[in-house]
Amino acid sequence: MHAPDFWSQSDPGILSRLLWPTSLIWSGVSALRHRYISPVRMDIPVYCIGNVTLGGAGKTPVSLDLAQRLIKQGAQPHFLSRGYGGSASGPLRVDPAHHSAAQVGDEPLLLARIAPTWIGADRVASARMAQKAGATHLIMDDGFQNPGLHKTASLLVVDGAVGFGNGCVFPAGPLREPVASALARTNAVLILGDQAAPHLKRDLSGFPGPILSVHVVADRPDALPIGAKCIAFAGIGRPEKFFATLRGLDLDLLLTQEFPDHHDFSSQDIEALEKQAQTLGGTLVTTEKDAVRLPAAFRSQVVSVPITLDWPPSVDPLSLLTQGRAHAV
Repeated sequence: MHAPDFWSQSDPGILSRLLWPTSLIWSGVSALRHRYISPVRMDIPVYCIGNVTLGGAGKTPVSLDLAQRLIKQGAQPHFLSRGYGGSASGPLRVDPAHHSAAQVGDEPLLLARIAPTWIGADRVASARMAQKAGATHLIMDDGFQNPGLHKTASLLVVDGAVGFGNGCVFPAGPLREPVASALARTNAVLILGDQAAPHLKRDLSGFPGPILSVHVVADRPDALPIGAKCIAFAGIGRPEKFFATLRGLDLDLLLTQEFPDHHDFSSQDIEALEKQAQTLGGTLVTTEKDAVRLPAAFRSQVVSVPITLDWPPSVDPLSLLTQGRAHAV
């Protein structure tokens, strides 16, 4: 889904105001779910990495980073994901050797490279299967708005360049729920990127917990030296963010092409990209998330750019998961 322009405007405008009654219904349903559904407590820690906006904010890189840190400490974390965009209903364990993105979603395939990953709308069922399979910790790559499973700690990820948009709940704006209600369930806020959206500082001013700026760092592949001529394409929440990252690597972008988030690349899409590469003489470049959705034969012709997180030097990221939730006074 392409976000309408008025979602990102500081002044909500007339369209947002017209949609406001529907937003009240959306918010009310969400509030009722959290009020009346009793979350199931697991015998092992459950960490939720979530966001409050529709579209990508950077949850998956954070989930991968924290899982790798836990593994280095000898833990056996498992991921839980809904499997958005996949046809499989779950709960089931993702097998990267046999499952495709069309079956289990693109993000679960990325997660499964690091640790066992379970998909399914029923997070409790997935959690129980993961614990039975030996998980010592559970990391929810989504599910912040899902009240079925008790979270030991929740980190709220915010795209610094976008923030909370116009501050309105869907469909009047990009929010899944009011910011205040999300922050009440949050242990720490992670602002990803080097930019700060207007009003973001104000929107977070009442939050008593840690607010950290985390930089996203692209790891240059050997196939992309400085000045390499590239044809970049991406089907993520904000493709322009990926293209800016490539320019930051001093790559020569001959052409950029945007696709919808979680786009299922068709044979026509692939044929067009191949033709562009041949005509312009550039290397096809995309994100790791997009790469897992490509057919294997075409994927071998494309360079994917991995990203890592650069945390503040004074911060132990895992400590954010073990400290209690702060309360406003």
